[in-house]
Amino acid sequence: MPWNEADRAKYEVIRARYSSDMSEAELALIAPLLPPAKRRGRKPTDAQVILNALFYLIRCGCPWRYLPKDFPPFTTVQNRFYAWRDSGLWAQIISVLVMDAREAEGRQAAPTAVVVDSQSVKTTEAGGPRGFDAGKKVKGRKRHLAVDTIGLPIECQITTADVQDRDALAPLLKAVHRKSPWVKMSFVDGGYQGDEAQRAAFEASRISITVVKRTDKEVKGFVVLPKRWVVERTLGWINRSRRLSKDFEATIESALAWLQLALAFLLMRRLARAKAGQI
Repeated sequence: MPWNEADRAKYEVIRARYSSDMSEAELALIAPLLPPAKRRGRKPTDAQVILNALFYLIRCGCPWRYLPKDFPPFTTVQNRFYAWRDSGLWAQIISVLVMDAREAEGRQAAPTAVVVDSQSVKTTEAGGPRGFDAGKKVKGRKRHLAVDTIGLPIECQITTADVQDRDALAPLLKAVHRKSPWVKMSFVDGGYQGDEAQRAAFEASRISITVVKRTDKEVKGFVVLPKRWVVERTLGWINRSRRLSKDFEATIESALAWLQLALAFLLMRRLARAKAGQI
């Protein structure tokens, strides 16, 4: 089948140096959100080059010191990563991109319902806080994610794996309410059952909680359920980022920053293609 103009635009990024490199349309989405360069000191490295290096790292999963030599020195990229992490930049970028993506889908910018789930991942010898998830038999950390009804991330948090889902529900929904006070309903799975936990979550966020239960207990493995499948799909999107296959970070702050960076990358690429009329 011959290529058309839509195909050429879609694979514009792939023809660049690396498929994770940003296109001009993608850069235009987040460039206004990046902090301005300092007026004093040496001339800083271009933000687009730093972002391309970070997106390469998140997609390929290589260590800092294995960053290809055609990128800036890994210490330069690392220092900018820590500065942006500590400033909370990625949470702001995600919030703006989610609103734009929802409007591109013909929806209101602010969601009114979220779907909540968690993902337990192993840690490595890097150390740092960790715990044991007795249900999943995983020693490491747990990613808690709240997405809207089309799978776009509203809030994400990371705890040690020994924190039960129902105990993490209240702080997660409280953060959702703080970011998007129009959210009034949440859908969760059976792991969030418990009157006390749900009462605490409602009092903290004023968001009602609906538990979506499985009705086919004889069937083992993954089963698509109403509402719940949306967040499962988002977790599947995250798994495309190889650096997130395990939690390699020594601190929860860095682990959260990489998770946010992966979500921002997905949103940026999705939104750029949507505005180009490709999806």
